[in-house]
Amino acid sequence: MRTRFFTQQFSRALCALALVMLSGCATRSTAPANPADPLEASNRAVFEFNDAIDRAVLKPAAEAYAFVVPQPVRTCINNVFLNLGDVWSWFNSSLQGRQADALNTFGRVLLNSTMGLGGCLDLASQTGAKRIPNDFGVTLGVWGLDSGPYLVLPIMGSSTLRDGAGRAVDIYVNQFGYGSLITNIDVRNSIYGLEVIERREALLAVTNTIDRTALDRYSFIRDAYLKRRQAQVAGATAEAQTLPNYEDFGAAPADEKALGIAPKK
Repeated sequence: MRTRFFTQQFSRALCALALVMLSGCATRSTAPANPADPLEASNRAVFEFNDAIDRAVLKPAAEAYAFVVPQPVRTCINNVFLNLGDVWSWFNSSLQGRQADALNTFGRVLLNSTMGLGGCLDLASQTGAKRIPNDFGVTLGVWGLDSGPYLVLPIMGSSTLRDGAGRAVDIYVNQFGYGSLITNIDVRNSIYGLEVIERREALLAVTNTIDRTALDRYSFIRDAYLKRRQAQVAGATAEAQTLPNYEDFGAAPADEKALGIAPKK
């Protein structure tokens, strides 16, 4: 009975998403066309769907997690997940031929995994070795593949045609690479769930600031995402570190000045 209930709810959600996307496609946006976003109407529909899921499920869960779990524990857990992500970043930097970035990231992983107690302490950042987020979408861009149109994916959010293909590889590595090290399915799924909640909690301050200040949340997130991805592909790692990091939920600035938003009058 329980399985049938969840199946029915999932089917209804898919049908609702399809209807929202169709209505979005049929509605012409009043905003000026953006060459990088030819699918803006349907993208906005999916954005609204994702926002509804976030406000109903993810954000309340993240707020409850922040209320119950002390900050030092949350920081430790977040650092552990970021340290695991650095392994994949190191691999992608190597594929891109950016040996300086690869060496920096490898040093971060080595230091944080040993002296940093498995990544709980981010000693590398304290010594000046900045984290360089990297993924297979960036690798494809460095290899010369055009980003294609901007896409908003259900649940996963901002992407492009190229980054969507890269994200499929990222998910495969996370699920069957790191995930294969944990044989207990219940434990593995619990860790995946914790990672989602922890990543959402890390962005609470950022999303709350955007809610208060951005005139058009969709456009702001889209433009910030595209700018950051362009900087990563171009190798401007210092600039990429200062832009809001929406796709991997890393540490992000929480104030209006850092976000580049002028407060509403």
